Parts: sequence; C-alpha cells; structure tokens
Amino acid sequence: MAHAQRQASATTARRRAERLEARVTAEQKAIIEHAAALEGRSITDFVLTSVQDAAKRAIAEHEVIQLSVRDSQAFVEALLNPREPSARMRERVAAYTTLIGDQ
Repeated sequence: MAHAQRQASATTARRRAERLEARVTAEQKAIIEHAAALEGRSITDFVLTSVQDAAKRAIAEHEVIQLSVRDSQAFVEALLNPREPSARMRERVAAYTTLIGDQ
C-alpha cells in the first residue's frame, strides 16, 4: 500500500511542472491551514482544489447563459416564428449590401 501511495505521489509531482505563488496575511494563512487540517489534506492540496473549483465556477458563470422559463419560451418562439423585418431594418441591410457588397 505504501509503495502505491509513493508511486501516485511521484506521478502527481511529475505532472505539476508549473508554480503558482501568492502572498497572504497571517490570518489568511491560519484560516487556510485550519481548513486543510479539518479536511485532513495538505495546504497545497486544499488551496489547489479550492482555487480550481472557484476558477471552474467563474468560467461557467461567464460562459453559460441561464434563462428563466419565460425567457426560454420567448427565445424559442422568436426562433420558430421570427417577425418580419421592419422598413428600417430592410433599409440598413440595403445600405450594408451597397457598402460591402454581396461577397
């Protein structure tokens, strides 16, 4: 069992080629150490897992659009039954086509 743990640890160490550093206050460090100890994890493991989870949440919040049921229904309705373009929209398209061409 100890041999398998050493091998897993060595494999993890080889994969971690990049370094990330941060300056923290004494209070921040104490809180992080306490939380890591409560979970029985190393400070590094605790910090990396926490930061990675926070990063994934931040990315998801910026990449995923969430609509209410009403907004979802309005969106689908607009896709399935689009309105006719207004006179102003037709004028703008004609002006664009004149300027840029059909390409």
